[in-house]
Amino acid sequence: MKKNVATQIVELLEKAGVRHVYAVAGDSLNYFNIAVKNSEKIDWVHVRHEEVGAFAASAESQFSGIGCCAGSSGPGHVHLVNGVYDAHKSRTPMIVIASTCATTEFGTEYYQETNTITLFDDCSCFNQMITRAEQVPRIVQMALQRAIDNKDVAVIGLPGDVAEMEAVENNFTQEFFYNRPIVIPQPSELEKAAKMINEAKTVTLYCGIGASEAADQVIELSQKLNAPVGYSYRGKMYIQGNNPNEVGMTGFLGLPAAYHAMHECELLIMIGTDFPYKAFIPNDRKIIQIELEGGKIGRRGKVDLGLMGNSKETIENLLPLIEAKTDKTFLDKQLALYDVVKQRKMVYVEDNGTEDRIRPEYVAYQIDLLSKDDAIYTVDTGLNCVWASRYITGNGKRRMLACFRHGSMANAMPHAMGIQLAHPDKQVIAFCGDGGLSMLLGDLSTIKQYKLPVKLIIFNNRAIGQVKMEMEIAGITDNETDMDNPDYAMVAQGMGIKAENVHKPEDVIDALKRAFEYDGPYILSVFTDPDHFAVPPKASDAQIEGFTKLLGAK
Repeated sequence: MKKNVATQIVELLEKAGVRHVYAVAGDSLNYFNIAVKNSEKIDWVHVRHEEVGAFAASAESQFSGIGCCAGSSGPGHVHLVNGVYDAHKSRTPMIVIASTCATTEFGTEYYQETNTITLFDDCSCFNQMITRAEQVPRIVQMALQRAIDNKDVAVIGLPGDVAEMEAVENNFTQEFFYNRPIVIPQPSELEKAAKMINEAKTVTLYCGIGASEAADQVIELSQKLNAPVGYSYRGKMYIQGNNPNEVGMTGFLGLPAAYHAMHECELLIMIGTDFPYKAFIPNDRKIIQIELEGGKIGRRGKVDLGLMGNSKETIENLLPLIEAKTDKTFLDKQLALYDVVKQRKMVYVEDNGTEDRIRPEYVAYQIDLLSKDDAIYTVDTGLNCVWASRYITGNGKRRMLACFRHGSMANAMPHAMGIQLAHPDKQVIAFCGDGGLSMLLGDLSTIKQYKLPVKLIIFNNRAIGQVKMEMEIAGITDNETDMDNPDYAMVAQGMGIKAENVHKPEDVIDALKRAFEYDGPYILSVFTDPDHFAVPPKASDAQIEGFTKLLGAK
């Protein structure tokens, strides 16, 4: 039997390192489906909803290099969009196979016809339709190489009739190159930065995901400057561990110490971060920003000097030019404040709540204590991000994934699936919101079918908690945020997954131990306090006033 286009595409995906295709079977995908079935290197993962598949592929890409998802004509690939946006905004390589109707039906408003170019144009770096077999080798190679180089999403439109055509070989390259160029600022730029640093009496470092490979260099720089180190949520698990000068996160989910360290220093050095919340970046301090992508420099704050380069190598070249600072007064002040913040944080752990009103902080704290040193955590968007960011400890080996830039609900469970499939020996723990999980509940069946030993901890506060909190802080009586949930433990058990409800705080520890020790998937639905909310590190007068008025009205 001669090779068809679908088989040719799968062979190229194999060469690029793709290990799973997350998809729901559909008629326009049939030939691609069979080509994956015949592959010895790629497995088809039958998700129940394409959105789950796209989120899972995004997670696998962020932890393993490249991900792949597919959707059939019309509704199938339309469902991919939310997870594709997650990959696009997370800047991670992912390939999307968007199959569609036969080329002979293009432009006729045929059943399930969509314009994949228009649909995916805003969430991809490469987006092309294959209409002839002769295009395949070059288009697929270009798509994969672009995804790898740009750390972004590449979309291939694949009409059903093209997938079954006889493959055509050509003399274009069919190899893929995972280049990692090192970019270092010009010596004159490094000298300008060193001059600013040497002249400043107090310096604070603020690090993001771009500093993930520079943890040791950040520590060395902070100790030479006696500088406190804050970090973004994405940078937390890389920067926090073994760092004696760390003062925590800032931003809406963070704590006050990093906020004060950034606003009280003379010079702020932002390293590998494109932190989106300009309200938490000082506008009256000098700022140096180290960033590999020059277009990101200065778009979040008033930057005095931008250094385009890799964080690790830029710091290594900067260190010899910097004079050591001996005065520890500023650093000691910020570390002392951080100690107070950490002590206050424990109030919500020591007072662990009452029946059906368990403190979510207590649950997160116990997860931190009982999970493995190299556990991987996935976190739903919302209040769960607060509990995980404040109570899960980064030690250099643990990792955490949330929908950091796209901010979608319902990401934790599918993210956990993709990570667990890519890393079957790792302990993967999902912080699930009841609101988020209910959106994609059907894919618990996928977890069961593939026997994925993920641990789903549902913070069941019977509400869309963060939205409720945001309305209350604005002084608005919350409306339609409460949820009349099913019994999630019974639902899970009905799907063949071990599960239990946890109603009392004194039962939390034993329940977590049972879940973590169980060889297979396990779901805990923990009934947390629906009226508990999180205070950002810097609340405005208007927010305080609005919430106070609402309390008075109640």
